[in-house]
Amino acid sequence: MPHSTVSVVDLFSIGIGPSSSHTVGPMRASLAFIEALGQLPASVRIELRGSLAATGVGHGTDRAALLGLVGYTPTTTSADISPKPGEPIPTTGTISGPAGTVEYEVQFNPTPVSKHPNCLIFDAWDTDGNRIASRSEYYSVGGGFILDRAGMEAHENEAGVATVRESEPLPYEFEDAKTLVALCEETGLSIAQLMRANEEHLHGRERLDAHLDAVWDVMQECVAHGLKTEGVLPGGLGVKRRANRLHRLLTAEYEESTARGLDAMEWVNLYALAVNEENAAHGQVVTAPTNGAAGIIPAVMHYCRDFTEGAFGLEQARDFLLTAGAIGIIIKTNASISGAEVGCQGEVGSASSMAAAGMCAVLGGTPAQVENAAEIALEHNLGLTCDPVGGLVQVPCIERNAIGGVKAINAARLAKLGDGTNIVTLDDVVETMAATGRDMMTKYKETSMGGLAIQLGLPVNITEC
Repeated sequence: MPHSTVSVVDLFSIGIGPSSSHTVGPMRASLAFIEALGQLPASVRIELRGSLAATGVGHGTDRAALLGLVGYTPTTTSADISPKPGEPIPTTGTISGPAGTVEYEVQFNPTPVSKHPNCLIFDAWDTDGNRIASRSEYYSVGGGFILDRAGMEAHENEAGVATVRESEPLPYEFEDAKTLVALCEETGLSIAQLMRANEEHLHGRERLDAHLDAVWDVMQECVAHGLKTEGVLPGGLGVKRRANRLHRLLTAEYEESTARGLDAMEWVNLYALAVNEENAAHGQVVTAPTNGAAGIIPAVMHYCRDFTEGAFGLEQARDFLLTAGAIGIIIKTNASISGAEVGCQGEVGSASSMAAAGMCAVLGGTPAQVENAAEIALEHNLGLTCDPVGGLVQVPCIERNAIGGVKAINAARLAKLGDGTNIVTLDDVVETMAATGRDMMTKYKETSMGGLAIQLGLPVNITEC
């Protein structure tokens, strides 16, 4: 019988902004729908439900779903492809791409379905007007992962399924932090070494290393591009990019500095801002584990590269990502990384926890210390709401990544100074996060109907004029 697991290769995927669940996931859902249909239909109706409807225009959900219908993928789509980010998209029309041309209708229905707040429903017709697909449901469950209706029913208690493998078990099976740390202690392996054994079993060493290296390359390219780009972010809020100006100021002010202490934190802020401004501009980013939290892990990895003692080359970057991935798998398996499901604690909180674990490992922390670092970072993001102003991944999302990065570094250093023992465990915090997400009111879960999202009196789904 097939057995499913989340893989680091899928957890860190390369895609487009501004949202993994509202942009990357819907694009993959459209691609999966066409693939399952086995043909390009003449016309398609897409109904966006729940959070995908409430903040869909601001997140580019309609654009992503339509481009996916005609063959574009998250890795082949750029901001230059029409319709461009921020451009008004008619609810009916035609869309063209590598696979051909399709007539479409997009419907926005903010009433969620019972199974998940992020749902797409597809209907399709052939050239003779015959219905060839009826009410095909797909769910975007966070981090770009998708499930169809059958998959959702089979895994209703899971946050998503990435890689399907046959019944042959992984070398080291774990679903929680307690088991992970125990396996490390029994085998003498680090978390990164244990994860490598599992991932090589799934993908082979060559593919695994190529993917991890590509992820780190894209993260560095994203920061570099963000630092040199000026302008106003699309969407209508008029948010100016800050990373370029801040980079010039920091370079001038700290050129002769060793950039230790709080000086280094300024750079961490800058790295995170650069990535999330690229994400908000619909640029290429790495889901880490989501797009809304894409800046935290790159910022902390850049901190490790630039401001810590010792080498930080490809081997260290790989170990960082493998360790962070292990924590992401635990969170995704037992709670969620979807802002629409559990609020921003599941996005920024998860990324901060993963980054803290990765950094602690690179600093030489034991598996117990790594678990402690992940616990500290996640614990202090509990209850964080997802309330994007105007339905855009800009305010407060961009700054939240900067703060999340600093929290991760603090958590890693605090844990490294300890002996790995803690009263509250990572498993306790993950379980609490899941419960908090269930109790959190819907208006605080990526609907832009509560919190900071309503303070400016702006309508949801505003578009750039």
